[in-house]
Amino acid sequence: MTTDTRLRLTLLGGYLGSGKTTWLRHQLHVGGFGPRVHVVVNEAAETPVDDALLVGAVGMTLLAGGCCCCAGRVDLVAALRGLCDARSRVSADEVRLERIVLETSGLADPAAIVDAIQSDPVLVNHIVIDETIVAVDALHALAQLATEPLGRRQVGAADRIVLTKTGACTPGALAMLRATLATLNGHASMAGAELGVEVAMAELPAGLVAAVLPDLTGEDARGPILPTQVVLPDGLDWSAFTLWLSALLYARGDDLVRVKGVVRTPAGRLLLQTVRKVVQSPEILPDQGENRSDDVIVFIGRGYRPDDLGRSLTRFLSGAARPA
Repeated sequence: MTTDTRLRLTLLGGYLGSGKTTWLRHQLHVGGFGPRVHVVVNEAAETPVDDALLVGAVGMTLLAGGCCCCAGRVDLVAALRGLCDARSRVSADEVRLERIVLETSGLADPAAIVDAIQSDPVLVNHIVIDETIVAVDALHALAQLATEPLGRRQVGAADRIVLTKTGACTPGALAMLRATLATLNGHASMAGAELGVEVAMAELPAGLVAAVLPDLTGEDARGPILPTQVVLPDGLDWSAFTLWLSALLYARGDDLVRVKGVVRTPAGRLLLQTVRKVVQSPEILPDQGENRSDDVIVFIGRGYRPDDLGRSLTRFLSGAARPA
């Protein structure tokens, strides 16, 4: 029986579009983290999207506008201190918060967050980090690991790796990815998941060779990956917008790592998400009141001028509205 009464914290990380929110959403639905869970969602962009998808926790804190491993570190520490303070005012004999799940942004380094918590003189006495779980997009991970040092750091920080979208991979590609991940982090356990539900993975064939990853220790000349917001105009021509987005992803999908947003369409509030060139199945969301920042699309990537996205959309919509 443990005598450690500190608040447990699960850190959920993973690269942009790796499926963290989908996985967490299912875990909350089935009670995978037990009762009395508070979720902290961190998004790099000013306009949050992922918090709209998460229900099943006793409370939620949103930290938007900066990764909590760096620019948002102060806000993270303040939020966690607030939760600890509220819990300390509840007697151990009463029902009180048992766990925090921190879903990081796709640009966050989990090791830096662990350091932020463990080096804070207050948090270290009130919170114990139970586990670092890292979601890995099985479809895109090998390409990410070949070019993105952050993706390797995230894998290296994991106690448990959850491989998502495994059904989209061939058995050979999935086996090579697992072998490659094992070379980056040999102590982490590995499991597969489809839409958050755990799926069994086959035994790795004997003699499987991992992919050879290039050296990424030098300076990255491509510049940082940054979020850009585009506000959709009133009365948006939905068909024209989807055509523009498809053309954009076809041309610049390697630069646009992630696109997400909630759009009000004639069919209802629709969750729009892409990962590189793959458009995920749209999902209708329930109405959540007028306080939500709908009709704002967040583009996360590099290699383009942020203002150009808005100009491109405006020009395209103007052309689509012009009579033939």
